Amino acid sequence: MLYHFPSKAHILAALAEPLLDDLEAALDTAERTGGAAAPRIAIEGHLDALLAHRQMLRMLAHDFALLAQEDAGQRFYQVAHRANAVVAGLDAEPEDRVRAAQAIAMLSDPVVPFADAPTEWLRERILDGVRRLLGDDLWTAAGARRPAVSEVRRVGRPGVMDDAMTAAAQRMRASGSSVSDIADTLGVSRATVYRRLSAASTTSDGDHKTSQN
Repeated sequence: MLYHFPSKAHILAALAEPLLDDLEAALDTAERTGGAAAPRIAIEGHLDALLAHRQMLRMLAHDFALLAQEDAGQRFYQVAHRANAVVAGLDAEPEDRVRAAQAIAMLSDPVVPFADAPTEWLRERILDGVRRLLGDDLWTAAGARRPAVSEVRRVGRPGVMDDAMTAAAQRMRASGSSVSDIADTLGVSRATVYRRLSAASTTSDGDHKTSQN
C-alpha cells in the first residue's frame, strides 16, 4: 500500500476529493447567482453534496484528524469559510455570522448517524432545522428554488462503493493489503469489497481481451 500511498491519510485525502469537488461546485453556483437566493442555494447544494457522499463522510468521520494533515483538510476549512460567508451575506453582523456557521455545521452533523435513512426524508428534516435557525425569510427569498429530485444524487446503504473507493481498493489489494484491511479502511463490508474487486477484475479482463482483438 505504501508504494501507492505514503500513509492512510493520503488514501483518505484521495477518497475525499469527489466530496470536496461537489461542495466547491455548489458554492460556485451560489456565488455566481448572488442576491437573496444565494444563501439557500449554498445551503441546499452543500447538503446535497454531503448526502451524495454520505457513506464516504461516515468513513472520514472516524479518521478526520488524519485527513487534516493533508491538503484536503485545508480544502474542507476553505469550503466551510466560503459557505459561512455566503450564508451570512455581505456586511453581516457578528450574530449573523455565528448563525451562518451553525447552519453549515448542522448540515453535516445528522448525515453520519442517519446515513441509512432515505435521502429525501433526511434532506427535508435537515433543511427544516436550518430554516428554523435562520428564519423563514431565507426560504422565501426571491429566486430561491429547491433542486429537482433528479438533481439530487443518491447513494445506497453502507455496502456501496463508488468508483473512487473501488480504485483505491484495487490499489490497496495490488500492494498486498488484505480484504479485511481494505474493508476497515473504506468503511464497508468484506463482501462488498470482494464483490466490487471481482466485478472490476472481470471488466478489466474483458477490456484487455477486446484490445487484443
